Amino acid sequence: MDKENEYAIARAAQVIVGANALMIAAGAGMGVDSGLPDFRGPEGFWNAYPAYRHLGLNFIDLANPRWFAEDPALAWGFYGHRMHLYRETEPHAGFQILHRWAERMKGGAFVFTSNVDGHFQRSGFPESHVHEVHGSIRHAQCLKRCGAGIFSSADFQVQIDKETFRCVGDLPKCPRCGGSTRPNILMFGDYGWESERSSTQERFLLEWVNRVGGNLAIIEMGAGLGVPTVRGFCEHVAGSLRAPLIRINVREPEVPPGGISISLGALAALQAIDAQLGA
Repeated sequence: MDKENEYAIARAAQVIVGANALMIAAGAGMGVDSGLPDFRGPEGFWNAYPAYRHLGLNFIDLANPRWFAEDPALAWGFYGHRMHLYRETEPHAGFQILHRWAERMKGGAFVFTSNVDGHFQRSGFPESHVHEVHGSIRHAQCLKRCGAGIFSSADFQVQIDKETFRCVGDLPKCPRCGGSTRPNILMFGDYGWESERSSTQERFLLEWVNRVGGNLAIIEMGAGLGVPTVRGFCEHVAGSLRAPLIRINVREPEVPPGGISISLGALAALQAIDAQLGA
């Protein structure tokens, strides 16, 4: 480890020791250490989903709600594979490190994430303290808007052809009307996403931030500039409250003035900070 990262890790440990509450923020890079694929750029996406290379479809093309109307077998092949992958993948040890830190703090912690995998909840963070800004693959909604609202997708089983990544079995159905469904995830060009669940989470987060007030530390992991939702929110909160921002990012670790930049993967950085705390 280079000297810059060693110094940044020592500073980060000092910030965490002195904080009363912790805002945890995570982008897609958080899941890489769990073995989840890195979709950075079309090549990264096509390495994970080679069938789509032949169709000339990248992540942005596929993460579009129009496929659920035009070609639901294609849409559920893509999202069904991700749903089962997230279920079968164990969150890495860094999630437990964060949970342990949060339990020691008077104000606890709140999670802000663009990830849809539900891995923070699986790691012990309560639903009431997680804001999934882009929704969750663990929930779904009816395409007919029959009034079912947002419902669990825990019982969904999607059979997928491993060569074509198309759904070859029954498509998931709405529990109320039996109609077609889609994940409750915000997609590109998405005007049909039902945002009530995420909006409620946002309200809880803002109430929590106001309640804990000062002496809040912010730790952000794996949030890149491609979809800057997480980075922008963290910088806004850090600037508004004059709270220290710890940014962990292998490729894009740059921080605003006063921030702490750690150019490592999430797991390696969290383990290094945890080692400092135990020293």
